[in-house]
Amino acid sequence: MEEQKENVPRREHTGEENAEASAASPFCQSKQCCQFDFQEENNKKSNSGDFSDPIYKEISLTNGYINRMNREELRTKLAEFRLDTRGVKDVLKKRLKNYYKKEKLMYKQPPNAEDYYNYICVIDFEATCEEKNQPEFIHEIIEFPIVLLNTQTLQIEDTFQQYVKPEINPQLSDFCINLTGISQELVEKADEFPKVLQRVVDWMKQKELGSKYSYSILTDGSWDMSKFLNIQCRISRLKYPSFAKKWINIRKSYGNFYKVPRCQTKLSTMLEKLGMDYDGRPHSGLDDSKNIARIAIRMLQDGCELRVNERLHGGHLLAVPSSTPIEGAPIPQMPRFR
Repeated sequence: MEEQKENVPRREHTGEENAEASAASPFCQSKQCCQFDFQEENNKKSNSGDFSDPIYKEISLTNGYINRMNREELRTKLAEFRLDTRGVKDVLKKRLKNYYKKEKLMYKQPPNAEDYYNYICVIDFEATCEEKNQPEFIHEIIEFPIVLLNTQTLQIEDTFQQYVKPEINPQLSDFCINLTGISQELVEKADEFPKVLQRVVDWMKQKELGSKYSYSILTDGSWDMSKFLNIQCRISRLKYPSFAKKWINIRKSYGNFYKVPRCQTKLSTMLEKLGMDYDGRPHSGLDDSKNIARIAIRMLQDGCELRVNERLHGGHLLAVPSSTPIEGAPIPQMPRFR
């Protein structure tokens, strides 16, 4: 629900991604070789510590050459490696740089899939709203969707969707109905939030999330968990669920990874910059979640390690440093009533 989300105070980025070097060098892989014909302009000293290995200087030099390529050259080179050629120039550069970096480092230290989440649960709530939301207006969740993304296959493996009957404002505004496509009849036939949350927990347990498979929640911004779920739990007199206390804010991850300003991290803008169109009905919670999952898939393909970057503690939204070890969310449990 971007109209509601944009009204929430903004937080600053934590700068999780390191700046990339800007020199150039040829590079080769075992299966196919990407040769960049150029001469080194500067002989720079290798970084100390872990980056003293010559492989990092080679990566740095190649990055510089990629920075000087135009869009058509980038698309041609990406096509040689059978990579996606859609997106704006900056996205294409990042994609090519990360492909080379990933391939080169794979021979130095093969990645361990066990160090990353097996699944990502994409959640994008829809909530009650008015055309001009007053500060005192209380948003209640009316759609609870989950899209289950397998991080190994990079496929959407399953989906969950339940509508929710609001308690405080049971009559939806015409604006809310037109925006979300959720009718008054749908919410009147739905169960109240505690019963829906119990079904969410049961569904996640059925998928063995937190027990057999590690997972993390991913949202489009901070608001779904820190605002909508937090408020809804108070309305329903429930404690906040422990499995939703940490999540991946894809807007923050996208901005840090592709080095773009905050104004370019809305759902529609992220899709556009990645060369994709919105698929489905905007402001449908399930369709929004599917499109957010498409962005996550593209970012994983481009070499981004999506990881938890926000958490809720004592009712307050906090940033999670990028140096924090990757840790999956706990086994879902139905929270107790207050």
